[in-house]
Amino acid sequence: MKITMKRLIRDEKGAALILALILLLIGGLISAALLNHMGSGILAGEVYERRTAELYAADAGIEDAIWRLPSLGLCLYQSTNYTITDINDKTVQVFVEFPEPGIYKVTSIAITDGNGDGGIAAIDSSTAIEAYVSSLSMNFSALLDHAIVSDDSITIRPGSEVYGDVWLPDKENLLNQGYIDGAVKDSNNMAITWPTYEQLSPYYYDDVEGTYDPGPSIDIEYTETLGPCDREGSLTVDNTGDPDTLVLEGTVYVQSDLTFEEPGGASNYTIDLNGQTIFVEGDIFFAPKHVALTGSGCIIAVGDINFQPIMASDPNDFVLVMSLEGTVWFKPSGDFTGCVAGNVEVTLQPGNTINWISPEGKGLNFPGADGGEEPPSIDVMSIESWEIIQQ
Repeated sequence: MKITMKRLIRDEKGAALILALILLLIGGLISAALLNHMGSGILAGEVYERRTAELYAADAGIEDAIWRLPSLGLCLYQSTNYTITDINDKTVQVFVEFPEPGIYKVTSIAITDGNGDGGIAAIDSSTAIEAYVSSLSMNFSALLDHAIVSDDSITIRPGSEVYGDVWLPDKENLLNQGYIDGAVKDSNNMAITWPTYEQLSPYYYDDVEGTYDPGPSIDIEYTETLGPCDREGSLTVDNTGDPDTLVLEGTVYVQSDLTFEEPGGASNYTIDLNGQTIFVEGDIFFAPKHVALTGSGCIIAVGDINFQPIMASDPNDFVLVMSLEGTVWFKPSGDFTGCVAGNVEVTLQPGNTINWISPEGKGLNFPGADGGEEPPSIDVMSIESWEIIQQ
């Protein structure tokens, strides 16, 4: 038995060598192809990485151009270009054209310098993105060309006088029991684009972002100036001392209601708009016959406005009183110069007078207020098309 086992073992000597030789032969046959495949994979990976970096760099150029559009100030058919260096180690060339109203063509080209990058894929290449961007420009100057504007209805009570044009969508929604020395227009005569909260809120919030919060109440016996400021809640203005004036020195943004109270003391007080804007996300209330208003400026509320101040402005000052989504109840003491606008309704109480003058040159902080002397600010932009071109 032992002899038989030894003979079998002896007969298998050299079998492992044959197996090893076979494996070496197979490995030799496939190693060259495998190494070549690995080299191609490394090259493809480097090219893919480079192309991805170019794509992100070109896309960054598009985003940068969209961010710059408001400040470029291009007129129709004008174009410009600029270069951005070192985005993902690429040079980005940006071209901006203004081929038609409301449409911008933006081309961003990210370039790879093969000699500078080195590596296996050390060749020149570029990735371009061509985008068409639509823009909505805020210019509401047509609204300021009227003494009264409403996006719904207007009521003029007996004894009230309006010296200037009046606009509303349908003349049938005008109840006139007073006197109008001007044209009554509706949508058949001209179109007026009504501002929205989504447009004006960021427009004015840019003025106050990062500024201080004046707190829930202001006593102008101790406060002489206000703004630019951002009030997170409601704001109440009062006076407990001698006659005094609160001068606005920047935009006043109130995220709830604004109330000008009857003075806590025996004296009235004055609000000097000083060419600034009050923007309120809620309602505005002026205590009657106790709060005087002077200077040019804008008083804008998203909600309702109860407007009953003493008009102490110079006849050459221009005041805009506007409710974006509510009504304006209008009964000031004294003649008013400017424009009164209400989304739902404007109601002139008996015995009021509105005089319209041109707002140009008054320095109003309102889109298009100075007659379009500068390009209107761009409010909303959206990418209409986006095409990638690789070379």
